[in-house]
Amino acid sequence: MKSHITKDVLDFLKLLSKNNNRDWFNENKTRFKSVESQVKLFHAEIFERLSKIDYMDSFKLFRIYRDVRFSHDKSPYKTHFGCSFRREKPAYRGGYYVHIKPNESFVAVGFWEPNSSDLKRIRQELDYEASGFRDMMNDKKLKTVWGGLQGEQLKTAPRDFAKNHPDIDLLRYKQFLLIKNFADEELLQESFAQNVSDSVAAARPFVDWMSNALTTNLNGESII
Repeated sequence: MKSHITKDVLDFLKLLSKNNNRDWFNENKTRFKSVESQVKLFHAEIFERLSKIDYMDSFKLFRIYRDVRFSHDKSPYKTHFGCSFRREKPAYRGGYYVHIKPNESFVAVGFWEPNSSDLKRIRQELDYEASGFRDMMNDKKLKTVWGGLQGEQLKTAPRDFAKNHPDIDLLRYKQFLLIKNFADEELLQESFAQNVSDSVAAARPFVDWMSNALTTNLNGESII
C-alpha cells in the first residue's frame, strides 16, 4: 500500500473554510467523497507503517461534520481532517494523532485527556522518578524530532503537592503531549507517511514511559 496527500485535499479544505455552509457542501459532495477516500487510504498506510514499529489496535478518521449543539460557532463542517491511532490496551497506553489542515498540519503523540485516576498515577510516578523522565525527554533524538513537552497546565500546584515541589514544572501538566508541525510542502511529499512513522518511532520512549507508569503500581508491579 502506498498513498499520499495531494494538493486537491488542501484546495478542498481551503474552499470549505470560505464556504462553510450546507448548500455549498452538498453541491461539492462528489469532490468531498473523492478527497475523503484519498485521506482514508493515506491514514490506512500510516496505520500499516505504525503497526510495524508499535503495538497498534486501530485507527479512526473523524467525521467532517461538527457537533454544534453546544457551540457558539454554528459552522456545520470542520475545515481539517483528523485521525487518531490507538495502541493495544491495556498494556500499551497513549496514542497518535494526525491533523491535516492548510498551513496548520501537525502530528501529536501522547495523552490528550487523561482521566483523573491516570493523571494521578502519572503525577505519582513523576514525584517518585522525575529524573528518569527528564533524562528521557532530553534524549538527543527525541528532542531533535519533537522538541519539549506540551499540553495544558494548572496555574498552581495540583492537590496533594507543594507549590515549591522540585518538579512542580512537570506536576502542573494536565496533558502530556509531543507535537510536531508540518508545512504544506512536507505534507504533500510522497515520503510524508514514512516521515510520520519515523517521528513516532523517535517518540516511543515517551509513550512507553507513560505506559509503564499506567500499568504498574509504585512498587513496579503490574496492575493489568
